[in-house]
Amino acid sequence: MKNYPNLSRRSFLKSSSLATATAFLPACGKQAQESGISERYKGLNSSDYLGPLKTETRIDDSAIFTEGPAVDAEGNVYFTNIRVSKILKWNTHTKALSTFRENSNAANGLRFDPQGNLLACEGESGRVTRTHMRTGEISVLADNFAGKQLQSPNDLDYDSQGRIYFTSRTNNPDLEKENLKSVYRLDPNGTVTQLLAEPNVHMPNGIIVSPDEKTLHLIEAHGEASRNRCIFSYDLAADGSISNQRKTIDFYPGRSGDGMCVDEAGNLYVAAGLHNERGSSETLDTRPGLHVISPEGELLAFAKTPEETITNSTFGGEDLKTLYITSGSYLLSLRTAIAGKASYRTQS
Repeated sequence: MKNYPNLSRRSFLKSSSLATATAFLPACGKQAQESGISERYKGLNSSDYLGPLKTETRIDDSAIFTEGPAVDAEGNVYFTNIRVSKILKWNTHTKALSTFRENSNAANGLRFDPQGNLLACEGESGRVTRTHMRTGEISVLADNFAGKQLQSPNDLDYDSQGRIYFTSRTNNPDLEKENLKSVYRLDPNGTVTQLLAEPNVHMPNGIIVSPDEKTLHLIEAHGEASRNRCIFSYDLAADGSISNQRKTIDFYPGRSGDGMCVDEAGNLYVAAGLHNERGSSETLDTRPGLHVISPEGELLAFAKTPEETITNSTFGGEDLKTLYITSGSYLLSLRTAIAGKASYRTQS
């Protein structure tokens, strides 16, 4: 694989500056932006940020929808196949693909905690769990709020205080038993706090805490017309509360982002776009692939992925400069010029 160019000082400073406080835009919809990001692909210097795309492995199963990549302390990649309720493991040393867990309750987003245990958003069971990797014991961290079940937990991240931020949403909720589509904070003592809920959010999806823990980024990904398809950013206070909602980037009318990760400079690596229309109001305005987006919302780089549907990514490798990407039946990778944030490195 070729050597990767270093960022120029100007590019690096541009990509690493913090998000500015912009006026709050209440909707990421058609009225707000007709053309989406289609014009932003012109003139990108993507090789300043991203190396060539590489196929790690291809999944063969009765049904496939991969998601939620997470890297353990040994560098192995765990990811989910939601359609058949499996968590898969790609051994980056032996290049072997295996099933880590069957009957995963349609696990979606994964993340290894600082102790090397596996956090999972179980969409089918409506709970967030932790698997102790040495014993295999599974603990339920959250499955309800205010006396009602969670909807379908989707994605999560955590801060240095051990607080977990996660999204919860489904298409057809039973609101007599379940909460609204929401964003939650789970504190180390087990307390669950609802940070955002409908109608203030439409379809919360990927979620990330910035490296300095001063910003919480949230993807909104609703396929219906005039609904949110954007990234909202919030000031994240020391106590885990959020404020100052602003729109960082708007993907409407194309497919919004799904999952994302973040580098040590604060840039977001967002899985977004479609190869073909899929019967929703989403257009092909957003190209299918990995988008690098600055904290201010500038599209910095793009890598096209080979098939439906790119869903998520995470950093791994000894230097945290290998990006692993779930896309349809593929687990892909590429090298990055900037390392992922430090918390992607976990203990064994």
